[in-house]
Amino acid sequence: EIIPHLSPTVTMSDHSDDNGETEDVEEEEAVEEIHDGEDAAGNEEVPNEQTAEFEADRYVQKYLEVNELTFEEALFPPQIMQEAQGAWNLFVNSLNGRDAAGEAIYAAVFDAAPSLQSLFKTARSVMAMRFMNGLTSIIASAHNPQQLKTQVESLGFQHLDLEVTVPRVGIFRDAIVDLFEMELGTRFTTKAKIGMQVILNYTGGAYIYIRREYASRIRIIQRSWKTANKQAEEEMEEAPAPQEEGAAEEGNNASASQHQAKKDEKDPKAAANAGAINSMQATDKNGKTNVKVPTSFNEMFLFNAAVMGLGENGWMAVVLEQFHNIVTNVANSYRLQEECDVLSLVLDKQPGQIHLSEFKAVMLASLRSLVPKEWDSDHEVAWNWLWENVERMIKSNMGKPGQQEKALSRFIASLTSEDIYVVRKQIYQRFFQVAPAGQDHFKQSTTRLYFIADKIIEMTMEMYHQPRAMVEDISALGLRHVGYAIPTELFAPFVSSAVETVREQTSDDVAESAFRWSLTLVSKILVRTILEGSTIVMKAINTNSARALRQAIAIAPRNKRATELLNITVGTQSISPFYWAIDSGSLECAKAMIEDLLTIRADRDKYYYGVDELFT
Repeated sequence: EIIPHLSPTVTMSDHSDDNGETEDVEEEEAVEEIHDGEDAAGNEEVPNEQTAEFEADRYVQKYLEVNELTFEEALFPPQIMQEAQGAWNLFVNSLNGRDAAGEAIYAAVFDAAPSLQSLFKTARSVMAMRFMNGLTSIIASAHNPQQLKTQVESLGFQHLDLEVTVPRVGIFRDAIVDLFEMELGTRFTTKAKIGMQVILNYTGGAYIYIRREYASRIRIIQRSWKTANKQAEEEMEEAPAPQEEGAAEEGNNASASQHQAKKDEKDPKAAANAGAINSMQATDKNGKTNVKVPTSFNEMFLFNAAVMGLGENGWMAVVLEQFHNIVTNVANSYRLQEECDVLSLVLDKQPGQIHLSEFKAVMLASLRSLVPKEWDSDHEVAWNWLWENVERMIKSNMGKPGQQEKALSRFIASLTSEDIYVVRKQIYQRFFQVAPAGQDHFKQSTTRLYFIADKIIEMTMEMYHQPRAMVEDISALGLRHVGYAIPTELFAPFVSSAVETVREQTSDDVAESAFRWSLTLVSKILVRTILEGSTIVMKAINTNSARALRQAIAIAPRNKRATELLNITVGTQSISPFYWAIDSGSLECAKAMIEDLLTIRADRDKYYYGVDELFT
């Protein structure tokens, strides 16, 4: 969602104004000018320059329409790209800044296609900023084929879970071009218009290509990751009970471990490598040392890191801890970005230099060992591709959290009691103006509302201080919001209102950017938790209707009915629908839940009775 899902275009012949074919003819003449050269002196140009001009002309002709069949480096004519970049700068300046320009693009796109609003779950101000960031980066890179391809590929990766189609690209392209024509008038030249169209067509076609072609890579990643961890899961399930001899050996190993621990205290650097290697070793009854073969990715990674001399890098353990979530969410751009954002905050607090390429080397060595039969060049390409994109997302934030944390801390510390009162008041005034439905959910006293506003500001600061602890706290808060039946569409206008209020209180762009980035991350986690935790049982409890509850639980299998009524888990956080029904006063539902739990059911193999689950 960093840039509009440029739903590619229709052909140029489909676009005509009130004067019939005039617009098309002018565009065709502008393209033909490139073939004609600049003047008669063009006949004296060297063959290499003529070849370059011919290639540039070919790409303009190719991307007058959306081409989703290939994704290649595109060399566009410098004069057309200069015109397009000039028009972009004029557009931003004519609207007095990037924020207003982003809002104008946001409004133009969604006025042209209101149905597409459901694709974007982020606050309007944040979405407008992302439109601007994405478009600015693409247009600024348009003169450099390699840089343009890299930039578009990076953005396309963030849209893998969204269906980008040719008609949708057409909607975005036409909305943006029409907006430029309206704002710039005659200053939006024909060459500039062609330049904007080919850039947007190239980007939209690339999004479609990336989603289509990279889907196979995603399947490879998911399948090989499951294989890499399958053996460890099977061993955990089939692990036999320890025997007496094994217990004795364990005692000997324990005493040896205590002796080694004393050595490790004296030499902590050697402890990292030795610990990883020793964990893979076992001693038999004859005193011979046998190497235990790692069976999970984490074990193999730690072993290989120690062998490769990288076991001392503490930041690798930080990435490894979050790597499972990264891999399993490779096709979910929102969650993948969230994981990388949190990881960048944690890595920023790690001492020493961080070379992410070292993690890739150990990762690939571990996967090759765990997936030997299936591993081939396609696996190599897929995993390299995943890590390159993850690395790009992490690097985009590396070095920033520390500066942003300091700037935001200075801003909060500079607020007087009068400033804090204004911030509290303005947040809700703005929010209730843009989202009147929000008043139905904020029925508490003014004191309580002000407390919530204070907690929001505190959370944005704590996200920089303790990112992982905050993720857990926010997830728990999100599950409580499931019980409150808070619509997720209200989070976006609330974030926008808070950001606009803070913008008025500071002239420090870094502090404003820090507040926006942190609050956006908080809202993403909240929305995700609410969506994952909003089961039909919880929705029935919110209505306090026994009939709705019975309908909701009727579709659950016999062996899962008790779980559906007693536990909802999102990540490491959980909530009990039954307890929530009692606590919130939905007693009709609570009564229906008890009756359902205490009903005896059976299938061919087993009886089901929920009394044990109710009290455990």
